Amino acid sequence: MALPPIVKVVLGSIAFGIFWVLAVFPAVPFLPIGRTAGSLLGAMLMVIFRVISPDEAYAAIDLPILGLLFGTMVVSIYLERADMFKYLGKLLCWKSQGGKDLLCRIVIVSAVSSALFTNDTCCVVLTEFILKIARQNNLPPQPFLLALASSANIGSSATPIGNPQNLVIAVQSKISFGKFLFGILPAMLAGIVVNCIILLCYFWKLLSVQKDVEVVVSASEVVAEDDVISHRFSPATMSHVGSPNSQQWTSAIDGVMPSFQSGRDAGQNESLRNRTFDNENNIQAVLNDAVDSAKISTSSREAAGSAGTSQRRDEPASTRLMRTFSSHTNGSRELTSLQSEDGKEGLIERWKILLWKTSVYLVTLGMLISLLMGLNMSWTAVTAALALIVLDFKDAGPSLEKVSYSLLIFFCGMFITVDGFNRTGIPSALWDFMEPHAQINSVGGTALLSLVIIVLSNIASNVPTVLLLGARVAASAAAISPAEESKAWLLLAWVSTVAGNLSLLGSAANLIVCRAGSMVNIFGYNLSFLRHLRFGLPSTLVVTAIGLLLIRSY
Repeated sequence: MALPPIVKVVLGSIAFGIFWVLAVFPAVPFLPIGRTAGSLLGAMLMVIFRVISPDEAYAAIDLPILGLLFGTMVVSIYLERADMFKYLGKLLCWKSQGGKDLLCRIVIVSAVSSALFTNDTCCVVLTEFILKIARQNNLPPQPFLLALASSANIGSSATPIGNPQNLVIAVQSKISFGKFLFGILPAMLAGIVVNCIILLCYFWKLLSVQKDVEVVVSASEVVAEDDVISHRFSPATMSHVGSPNSQQWTSAIDGVMPSFQSGRDAGQNESLRNRTFDNENNIQAVLNDAVDSAKISTSSREAAGSAGTSQRRDEPASTRLMRTFSSHTNGSRELTSLQSEDGKEGLIERWKILLWKTSVYLVTLGMLISLLMGLNMSWTAVTAALALIVLDFKDAGPSLEKVSYSLLIFFCGMFITVDGFNRTGIPSALWDFMEPHAQINSVGGTALLSLVIIVLSNIASNVPTVLLLGARVAASAAAISPAEESKAWLLLAWVSTVAGNLSLLGSAANLIVCRAGSMVNIFGYNLSFLRHLRFGLPSTLVVTAIGLLLIRSY
């Protein structure tokens, strides 16, 4: 394929290079503007350098992908409001049998939740729960955080809504939700098991040092509602605030409990004696209240008029006492009535909340069923999001503010930048050189293609890799057979997703977990690039290889 004019190639490469640097390293010293602004800068340079026209730039923006991404964001926000992730956190600590059992639970819960609610969302919300559980049980956080991030990446590969690159693949390939799921599900399940085994082998000694005791904390002890920070769907960025140290509260409670128990034993010995004087004390309290009320009523009568006052003074003291006692009793009845009304209102409010949560879960289940039935994924997600907004029956502004619009803008800029880079002819030239050796109908070709995807996903990030290679890999496979084309898309989804486990920079989920652990700073947690690579390299290669054997096209 002939390359365009050299000026267009050079300028397009410069624009893409600036986008790549800011996407991978958003805080570079010479231009610390972040990923979103970096993608817009790359898109603008493509237009200014005339690599792509303004009309072509607008046409490059894939609206179905943006609609699907927006819809899944809104649904996940309402699921978080409905305490879905709080229940997942409770599931992690329910009758746990120690560190190894907890690690296996995190692997399973992380994989399933990331497949349904995207891997970034899963990592943002569950990191706080896992850190608290590890702290309360004196367990090192590193194995559990690695389990969370790696399992979230693997689990998200199973569905089109599991991660952004799968959204792109599902829309461009037009593979239905069901075919996508059942094509990758066997590979995902095997990958989760293998990843769990690798984690246990890698951290077996570290977890064995800790005492395997049953975790008996409740969900409210794991994390309080005020401690859970509402997430934003921003890749590799998250604003966490350190939560209060629950160990202080635990020690305080432990200190109070013995004295409370001794006081309880002493109280049992005195209960009979106290019961003897209960009636006398009650009578004395009523008389005291009556005297106080009589004093207040006397001052009121003086202001009411002389005739009424003289009549009241002529009454016997017993009559005035009975009237005061009656007034006191009526006031108690009114207070009891108010408390009963408050109780009824509280019960009604609890039923309303339960009904609303049930509606959120049913709408989400309906969305998943609709996706399995093959309905348009973008419109299905947007419809489910709007249904939740309507059922909430209140101003949707606070919920919609949690949507990461910066991520949507990042995608818009990335679509334009990648399309402009494709027009330089460089990606096509490189693919023409590699295509004869990367045919997916041979073992060697599949291995080479997978290796290229892994490397590019860790250098240029997985979404740009999918945008650069997707159409070319599919076209090459389509020349063999339609079934191979479908398999090529699924292979691209599997490898580009699992490749995120290779290095700390390979996936936004890794950076989210790492940054959360560093900011909370529990046990001096600091996951460096090399420490992650020692685990990520063997795990990525083994899990990818096993999954490639199990991917099937339908």
